[in-house]
Amino acid sequence: MKHLKLMILCDDAESAIKAQNAGIDRVFFDMEYVGKADRQHGRNAVLSKNSIETIPSIRKVLDKSELLVRTNPIGAYTKMEVNKSIAYGADILMLPMVMDQNDAETFVHFVNGRAKVCIMIETAAAMARLDKILAVPGVDELFIGLNDLHISMGLTFMFELLSDGLVEYIADKCNKAGMPFGFGGIARIGEGDLPSDNILGEHVRLGSTSVILSRTFKGVIGVDKNARKIDLAEEVQKVRTRTNEIGRWTDEQHTANRKKIAEAVDVVIGKILSR
Repeated sequence: MKHLKLMILCDDAESAIKAQNAGIDRVFFDMEYVGKADRQHGRNAVLSKNSIETIPSIRKVLDKSELLVRTNPIGAYTKMEVNKSIAYGADILMLPMVMDQNDAETFVHFVNGRAKVCIMIETAAAMARLDKILAVPGVDELFIGLNDLHISMGLTFMFELLSDGLVEYIADKCNKAGMPFGFGGIARIGEGDLPSDNILGEHVRLGSTSVILSRTFKGVIGVDKNARKIDLAEEVQKVRTRTNEIGRWTDEQHTANRKKIAEAVDVVIGKILSR
């Protein structure tokens, strides 16, 4: 079983050191804002207001966890964002809203081997050009952005991509190409409209190497219905323990898990459409 790297969004040094102390593999600093408000209007999504000038303070407190910085989509500002992020200590740079292999090639050129490159697959165009993106030298890993991808494809619920086999389609191509990949986010163990246990089952089955820990791991009142003061290290360990348990599942257990996901997704879609 591949090691599943856990990532969490942090926007300051305090949250970053808490994440590292809890055993989280990657601190995720998000700068993406260009076009995001329009794409995700009316949805319960995180819109970044982070400044690139915050990166040095986060870098300063990290000595175990990797620092991943998500830039804006390719544009006139990309070279500046890449150069500053690397100068400020980013280990991995993530490019969102990729449309084709040219976007990936441009980003790789700007990074120039100074950090790892993670390309996001979150548009229908990128899915259609997946083989060409996978063939770009200098791309180190992919991440499937379920929220924007389901919007791009005109779907109702982002986990339709998981239940209807589209994540598996991308995963198979990545595995054949030897390209590490991750997808989506999970709530705390035992929670979520689609239970995190079920989603973890697919991460293990498909060979995923990364996942984002959702806002439920912040324990902030008003963010989610089960918000309460939490012990982050304890919640992270629950994810690790459950992932290890799933790693021992039989084929029959994985088949049953996929059925549960399909049923749960259909229930959520029904609720959304009846609003």
